[in-house]
Amino acid sequence: MKVIVGLGNPGKRYQGTRHNIGFDVLKEMASRHQAGPSQLAHEAELREINLCGEKTILLAPLTYMNLSGRSVGSLVRFYKLPAEQVIIVCDDLNLPPGKLRFRASGSSGGQKGLKDIINHLGTQDIPRLRVGIGRADGKMDTSSYVLQKIGKAEQEEMAQAVQQAADGLEVWVKEGIEPAMNRFNVNK
Repeated sequence: MKVIVGLGNPGKRYQGTRHNIGFDVLKEMASRHQAGPSQLAHEAELREINLCGEKTILLAPLTYMNLSGRSVGSLVRFYKLPAEQVIIVCDDLNLPPGKLRFRASGSSGGQKGLKDIINHLGTQDIPRLRVGIGRADGKMDTSSYVLQKIGKAEQEEMAQAVQQAADGLEVWVKEGIEPAMNRFNVNK
């Protein structure tokens, strides 16, 4: 079994924001693979898909971004999963908008949802897919920027990133993190 965790904030207020790119990727995966009905468990919305015979859970924590570790930790303990069977999809300010970066492990890089998951699981050895959202200009603080709706000028680019992220996650489920890194990481 594999688990794909998309990070974001619940509620209509946050739909379409940069911070919710993880939720957007989960929606794409659910659509592509005819996900079963959603269930509420582990402080999250869960959907199940079958990807080439591999049971895959799509997990959208409903704890708000910065407390995502509670949800992920609960599910991982329940299923007794090793961390490498879980991948976290989150936004990244340090990547240009729409660029992808898979990693097998590492620090949170300042992403508070990822940091909370690392703390709850007690390891940095958690695969992750970072989706670039770029940085705000000097006039806007970071929290306002990530919670801002994606502008019209960026919408097509971010929609393509969601498609590519879903393609990369399919590779991760079927072949593992190294092939996903080799095919989808940017060279920046």
